[in-house]
Amino acid sequence: MAFRLALFYAAVFGFLGVTLPYWPVWLADKGLDPVEIAVLLAVATWIRVAAPPLVAHGVDRRGERRRAMTLLAAAAFAAHLLFLAAEGFAALLAVSALAAVAFTPLIPMIEDMAVLAARDRRVDYGRVRLWGSLAFIVGAVGGGRALAGAGPPVVLALALAALACAALAAPALPDLRPPPSRHRLPAAALLARPAMWVFLLAASLVQASHAVYYGFSTLAWRAAGIDDRAIGLLWAEGVAAEIALFAFGGRLAARLGPAALLAIGGGAGAVRWSVLALEPGLWALAAVQALHALTFGAAHLGAMLFVARAVAPEHSASAQALYAGAAMGLATGGATVLGGALFDGFGAGAYWAMTALAACGGGFALALGAFRPDGSPRRGRRGRGRAGRRATAGNGRGRRGRPRPPGGPGS
Repeated sequence: MAFRLALFYAAVFGFLGVTLPYWPVWLADKGLDPVEIAVLLAVATWIRVAAPPLVAHGVDRRGERRRAMTLLAAAAFAAHLLFLAAEGFAALLAVSALAAVAFTPLIPMIEDMAVLAARDRRVDYGRVRLWGSLAFIVGAVGGGRALAGAGPPVVLALALAALACAALAAPALPDLRPPPSRHRLPAAALLARPAMWVFLLAASLVQASHAVYYGFSTLAWRAAGIDDRAIGLLWAEGVAAEIALFAFGGRLAARLGPAALLAIGGGAGAVRWSVLALEPGLWALAAVQALHALTFGAAHLGAMLFVARAVAPEHSASAQALYAGAAMGLATGGATVLGGALFDGFGAGAYWAMTALAACGGGFALALGAFRPDGSPRRGRRGRGRAGRRATAGNGRGRRGRPRPPGGPGS
């Protein structure tokens, strides 16, 4: 089971390793300016607000996951083929939207499958998830070298190759089927809990603070005279630090808990983006890239740990989709548009806005500490009343308590 999950992770994150750093370069080669690039990136991101929750609703209502993953992976490959013929902003915008509808549910769905398997101790979440990060490094480093040798058109070719691998790997995913949700709207049941709102605000702001880095760091570093091979290594370094956390930080993460992990991510983001706003040299960039282990890695582990502890298995797909939609969709989409406008006018000064987002996210993460691990308010047993009972019922626990979180590294 671990191998099959890891294989799909590798294909999907290999695609991201190529496209996150270099897709803006491909779009610029098609004649788009920074604001148009920001709009395309943001539209694809905003689709995460709608597409993953809709898919997750059907998945949680039926309990079946593998068939949906297979169809989505094939559709994502087919949609990206249309970029071969797309010319001009309007056509690229339409294809970007279609491709995002198919691709964006894949990440929360594979995360859901991995967390479900880790709940039952059938896999080690961190050591499965790190194969996605390793594939991201291969995509970033290999993509940088291919870009330097063959030019921007190679970016789309590599992206299509990764998606073809995902489409072939999807039918072999484990057939995980938790009990179907009894709620007509699983997401609505989750959003009735205050802890979910605080969690989504914290995670969304911390992850959205990466918008300028994801969308424009490659362009900024190229303009500063850093060659494409070095840029690929900078991206790879950040993900390597993330891998180290996934592989060896599981026990510490479980002790700290979701709120502390998200707060660490926000604090580290405030430091990281402040340094990048000062346009440091290559060696300073190399030093600060290690903070990716905290700005993304710790925050992501905190999110997965919250879902494992506070959400019942029959609602897990919806919880992952809400996280993806809010953090990687609505918030990051808005931050990308803002970042594109600021980058167009102020260059690296756009990172100061990201510093503010990270700091705000860290503040909401501290507020998450007011809730128990199962998402109910921290009150005495006598004071729980109706609110406490609703919180317990909302996550499907009852008096038996919460299930064990994913074990081992990354839990």
